[in-house]
Amino acid sequence: MAVNIVLVEPEIPHNTGNIIRTAANTGATLHLVRPLGFSLDDKHLKRCGLDYWDIANIQFYDSFEELQEKYPDAQYFYSTTSGKKNHTEVKYEDNCFLVFGKETKGLPKDLIEKNIEHCIRIPMRGIEKARCLNLSNSVAIVVYEAMRQLDFKDLV
Repeated sequence: MAVNIVLVEPEIPHNTGNIIRTAANTGATLHLVRPLGFSLDDKHLKRCGLDYWDIANIQFYDSFEELQEKYPDAQYFYSTTSGKKNHTEVKYEDNCFLVFGKETKGLPKDLIEKNIEHCIRIPMRGIEKARCLNLSNSVAIVVYEAMRQLDFKDLV
């Protein structure tokens, strides 16, 4: 596997369902950090994930710290609109972790501040009404850039 997708406290089942599809189609592992803003039985989540549940590798954690303890030596990138580097300006390593925050607030401020050198952003227009991209779109953009840099390892 080439990349790991981390969703910290995702809130919208449609987004997570779409990200399950992205994970399944790229071979990425999806790491979900609780609390989740929906039930895993949610019909919207299942509808969006369609029949990808059985081919996606999904892991669950009670905190982001639990995930970091399990993978202490991993390369982490934190996606945030306040990142100083574009998502294309960093070098992704095999098995890197791409971390995304909840839809309404993004990643916790303290997590960003502690990891500012590893924060990335997707370039966007700088207007107030265009705050950010949809979470599932952002994940796809960053995942495919990382996969491109890794020569689309294991993809046909």
